[in-house]
Amino acid sequence: MSNESSTPATAGTTSRYSIVIPIYGNERSLPELLLALGALDATLEHRLEVVFVVDGSPDRSRELLEEHLPGCRFASRLVVLSRNFGSFAAIRAGLAHARGSYFAVMAADLQEPPELMIEFFRALESKPVDITVGTRAGRVDPALGSAGARLFWTLYRRFVQPEMPAGGVDVFGCNAKVRDHLLALDESNSTLVGLLFWVGFRREEIPYERRERMHGKSGWTFAKKFKYLVDSIYAFSDLPIRLLVATGAIGLLTSIAFTAVVVVARVLGRIDVPGYAAIIITIVFFSALNLFVLGLLGAYIWRAFENTKRRPASIVMSVENFEREN
Repeated sequence: MSNESSTPATAGTTSRYSIVIPIYGNERSLPELLLALGALDATLEHRLEVVFVVDGSPDRSRELLEEHLPGCRFASRLVVLSRNFGSFAAIRAGLAHARGSYFAVMAADLQEPPELMIEFFRALESKPVDITVGTRAGRVDPALGSAGARLFWTLYRRFVQPEMPAGGVDVFGCNAKVRDHLLALDESNSTLVGLLFWVGFRREEIPYERRERMHGKSGWTFAKKFKYLVDSIYAFSDLPIRLLVATGAIGLLTSIAFTAVVVVARVLGRIDVPGYAAIIITIVFFSALNLFVLGLLGAYIWRAFENTKRRPASIVMSVENFEREN
């Protein structure tokens, strides 16, 4: 085992394949995860490295990894973030510290079959593709959760990125060129998966069956889904601006129509208090419209301000290397 600074890794390793795994609340899944990774390493002829990124996990995940990684047959790195920055920031940190030629992202809960990583690497090596994404051919999830996920990704495909697979993307693989471009896109309040589709390149979808969760519960709450969708809309779509233009046009047409109604009613003597109805309705309507516009512009200004700060997506507190156990 060796310690080093938080400087991202460079070339100079025998590992050809790197798997990045964000860790948050996965203490109970770690024994099975390490066994599965050992089997993957054997299949890949012991040329695998695994980069574990502990994203401010509140349990004993870090301690357990420090205890068990020295005895594993595969090479590994343990990257510890200074606090919880979110899974996408953790994945970026892991990609920055990975040293292989091909990269894959894997969830620690093992809901995606580990063998999918082999398919990713084989496709990246043998086919003219730069990115591989796992697409769900089926999922063993509660009915309510499945319905919510389908609704979420339907809205995402409709309003953000139509090329996104119907069931979304949780795991992916890429080559070094794509990895470097992803890391160069230093954006706040964006999404890594959205950037993965934005960069383009040659892409292949690999279907898989999502497994039942064995330990704990998903941290993918409604609030996180909503924030993810909003961030994606602002980062990859002009939908808010188009909504603003449409709302302004509707407001203008409504005002013209209402003005015509008031003029006709005034001529016919139907309005006893001149101007009262027109003034009240106009004030209410345009006050609401102004608040909507200010909120929309404020969201854009806040996101632009966040990017001018140039804060990193995450802060690495420590990095430990664990060499392969012979």
